[in-house]
Amino acid sequence: MKIHHIAIIGSNYEVSKKFYTEILGLQIVREVYREERKSYKLDLAIGEHYVIELFSFPDPPARPSRPEACGLRHLAFSVENVTEKRDELIGKGLNCEEIRIDEFTGKEFFFTQDPDQLPLEFYEM
Repeated sequence: MKIHHIAIIGSNYEVSKKFYTEILGLQIVREVYREERKSYKLDLAIGEHYVIELFSFPDPPARPSRPEACGLRHLAFSVENVTEKRDELIGKGLNCEEIRIDEFTGKEFFFTQDPDQLPLEFYEM
């Protein structure tokens, strides 16, 4: 078994679409507008791996993030160079936490967040 995809609902579709494609660099696989639901569905990939379905819905409730709530805690991406990725994202205007070391693996990682404050982790391969 393996994970097929992760679904994310953005409060502002165009802002989220720009974030995931232009800031994070995910590629668009397919984009559809579902008239009956007044909802966009954007399928995104990293390389050839389909990973995220980005949805829009009219007036979705805010996601509790702080204090941490039950449910999905964060989304983590593997990167070859944590420092380079952090510098790249800061250069694109994101506020990134300091790089930390995982006490169990010795790997570097840091967090930032998407436009709806979904925590995103970037973790050393």
